[in-house]
This record gives sequence, structure tokens and C-alpha cells, in this order.
Amino acid sequence: MVNSFNYYYYAAAATAIAGILHIILSASGIGRGSLSSIFFLIAGIAQLFWALPMARRWGRIWYYIGIGGTIVLIILYFVTRFPTPITEGRALRINSMGIVIEIFQFLYIGLTAYILTRQGSSTHNIQNSKPQKLTINNNKN
Repeated sequence: MVNSFNYYYYAAAATAIAGILHIILSASGIGRGSLSSIFFLIAGIAQLFWALPMARRWGRIWYYIGIGGTIVLIILYFVTRFPTPITEGRALRINSMGIVIEIFQFLYIGLTAYILTRQGSSTHNIQNSKPQKLTINNNKN
């Protein structure tokens, strides 16, 4: 049986790997001053950062923001595969690096959604649990 805490680490790893791949992708065009390279660098750094809230279990709002940001990246990927004004009227290529990045992004969304559903249905939520105050009654009546 898989420990439920491991899902946090799996989600953190998925977004970190996608971030590292975005940074690798940006390296090919940084010297040319390409705007897409700068975008990939920023997206990669953001995804690398987002591994921290997942691994440290910062809470639901962080998970929702992470899912939202990742959905935006996925939408941008698919929109740029068709001729649009963003791509100056031409469709960008579909390559193996892009597919692998999308797989890790979908994996991150799935794992984080699973974590959120488990938190919602769990009677004992680590994020919202508060330590119980221990009181000792010394009255000898």
C-alpha cells in the first residue's frame, strides 16, 4: 500500500521535472534573446518553485494555484500548435520534449487533484489539524 504522504512527493517531482525540462528547453534560445526562451525559463523556475509547496504540504490554496498555473501552460501548449497570432500565423512543431513536459504536467494535475479529493473526504486532515491542549487537574477533592 502506498503511503498517502508519498503523493505529495510524487506531485512535487512531476512539477519539478516539468520545470527542469522547461529550463533545458529555454537554454537553446537564451543567447538569441528569444521571447519564448525567456517564457520557458520563467515557467521552469515557477514549476521548480512549485515543488516546494507540494513537498512541504503548504495547503489547498497553493495546490489550486498550482493546478491553475499548470492548466494555463497546457492551454498555451495546445494553442500554439495551431496557426495563431501568438505564433505569428504558423503552428509550432510537436516534438518529444514538449510531449514529455505535457505528460508530467498532466501527471502533476492528476496527483494534486487526487490529494485535494483525499483532503476533502478525510476526517483527519493534517493541514487543518491543531494540537490538542493537555490539561492536568491536580485538585484532590
